Amino acid sequence: MPASTPGRHRDHHHRDHSDGEDTLGGRISLAREAAGLTAAQAARRLGVMQASWNAWERDRDVPRANRLATMAGILGVGLSWLLTGKGSGPREREPGEDSAQLLRDLRSASLEVAALNRRMQAIADGLERLESDAHR
Repeated sequence: MPASTPGRHRDHHHRDHSDGEDTLGGRISLAREAAGLTAAQAARRLGVMQASWNAWERDRDVPRANRLATMAGILGVGLSWLLTGKGSGPREREPGEDSAQLLRDLRSASLEVAALNRRMQAIADGLERLESDAHR
């Protein structure tokens, strides 16, 4: 099948990241892909515009130093690997790992929502008591 067939082959601009001698942008891109994130998702988690993230991955700009540690955490890599290619880099995910993590995240969020609902109900009950006391 020809290499130009859409959806069948990786983009010919995709760099080989296996030697660790890549650019900062290449490592950001590799780590984001390994984390299973789109550029939009990663940018949102870091609190930056997607255009900024895209510029970093393309080595057209570099993130501020104060963002790099947070970025490393979001991407699940060590800061030194992100900067130099040496150290704790991205790991291969096991099949099904993403869905298992999503289920854990969903359960955790559900518990948080339930706790917030209980707190909101307690506040509403307190307001009702204040109102009824004020009318006596």
